Amino acid sequence: MAPEAAVLLLNVAVIVVAYGLVYPAFAAGNLRRLAVNDLVATAIPLTVVGSVFWGTDESFNALVIDLNWFWFTLLTFFAIEAPFMVWYFRRYQVFDDQ
Repeated sequence: MAPEAAVLLLNVAVIVVAYGLVYPAFAAGNLRRLAVNDLVATAIPLTVVGSVFWGTDESFNALVIDLNWFWFTLLTFFAIEAPFMVWYFRRYQVFDDQ
């Protein structure tokens, strides 16, 4: 499996578990709890990918630019997370109570 595919698969898995199970159980509509949980969720793929690619010269192709493991993981995580976040905010009315 290509490194890019492995990182993307890990990102998708973390996001699906976070938005499908963890956030509804621990954060619901509370923005502060959601932010803390999201920091943890973001750290998981960065830690896993970093443990594999730290100190290597591995280059990740992000369609128009080559990135190192950190930026590829972070940017693809946020890109994949965006539609899930919009859905979650609407579903749990995150900004309606504030």
